[in-house]
Amino acid sequence: MKKLLVVGLMMSGFAFGQIKQDTLDKEYKLEVAPKKEKKQKPNPLSKKGQVFVFFGWNRGAFSNSDIHFTGNGYDFQLNNVQARDKPTKFGIVYFDPSWFTVTQYNFRIGYFIKDNLALVLGIDHMKYVMKQNQTVDFSGTISDPKYAGMVQNGQVNLADEQFLTFEHTDGLNYENLGLEKYRNLVHKKNIDLVWSYGAGIGVMFPKSNIKLFGNERSDRFHVAGMGTDLRTSLNMVFWKNWMIRAEAKAGYINMWDIKTTLNNKPDKARQDFVFGQVLAGIGYTFNTKKYN
Repeated sequence: MKKLLVVGLMMSGFAFGQIKQDTLDKEYKLEVAPKKEKKQKPNPLSKKGQVFVFFGWNRGAFSNSDIHFTGNGYDFQLNNVQARDKPTKFGIVYFDPSWFTVTQYNFRIGYFIKDNLALVLGIDHMKYVMKQNQTVDFSGTISDPKYAGMVQNGQVNLADEQFLTFEHTDGLNYENLGLEKYRNLVHKKNIDLVWSYGAGIGVMFPKSNIKLFGNERSDRFHVAGMGTDLRTSLNMVFWKNWMIRAEAKAGYINMWDIKTTLNNKPDKARQDFVFGQVLAGIGYTFNTKKYN
């Protein structure tokens, strides 16, 4: 009987010790949780939720265009009118914020709605100046004998500025919304090279400086039409955030309501043309969501 009692006590002690050990093991396992892995910072211009801003300067070129003028006492068209851009001479004006609208500038803000796909809001402040020293073909009618007399053999010489001066220099403002697809070409520790391509559409909001037939010059902002474009860019991103951007784009502009005189007169002009643009500048890209 004593032997049975000793064996029972030994077995119960062993079982109690095993339960205690199992409990300690469970408690230890609960206390030592696996270490949370730190998330890596995503590549720039690649992930949903990222944002970038950009400011730069452009040069532009424009195809010849037919400009149709209508108003009280006239309805005529000038054919194959040549125009150019008007870059500001390089200097402090390019870096002084109080003068930034004087230059031919570009502004962008982009938000990645999906990985590698950004919705981009942009302002392209181009400048369009009709070349004054040119003779163009004329068709239509003018009731004023002074200006009708300037038409010779179906052509009119614009050189003396009496017949017409015509420009969008404050400026040829293309306010657009675009979709851009991005692809990382080079990924190093402190540098990324990212290519993008896309398209945009927007409204034309020029401040047209026009003087027709000696009338007081029209010089006011006005929604005059629409534009659309195709674009591509190379983006060099340093230290994941700072960006140098070079972009090329080509597009089409149609303005059917260009104001040519003051005081809300019915006088107006319309024109359409193809444009090309190259631009470069600096920007900054960052994340809107935490990554660690």
